[in-house]
Amino acid sequence: MLAKRITPILNVSNIQDSFAWFEKLGWQKAWEWGNPAGFGGVCSGDCEIFLCQGGQGGIGRGEHKMTFGPDGDETGDKGVWMSIWVDDVDAIHRRCIEEGIEITWPPTDMEWNVREMHVRHPDGHVFRISQGLEE
Repeated sequence: MLAKRITPILNVSNIQDSFAWFEKLGWQKAWEWGNPAGFGGVCSGDCEIFLCQGGQGGIGRGEHKMTFGPDGDETGDKGVWMSIWVDDVDAIHRRCIEEGIEITWPPTDMEWNVREMHVRHPDGHVFRISQGLEE
């Protein structure tokens, strides 16, 4: 198999609220389908994520505030985990603070040569926002 593109589908409890959450993160609503809408997509550059209200995948927030570290739980959230690669994790971190997005791991230089932070969608999806570090 030669994959040409991959588009994750996230189960969300409210698609309109999810469109708004992604807009705070800097993504744009690309389209919606249904009346009322129950399926749609958000985009950032060439990247797209589908949103499905009430179906297609797991949903659910964990009880822990942090996703990594001694007080964290990387198995508690029942949504999808995804890595999003960016040029400047710290700029995204500042935006998330300004927009009130839940940060579950602050920008940290990790031992695998990546600077990353985590944010949590209200339905328990976790986004690892990462940039490679020079060796």
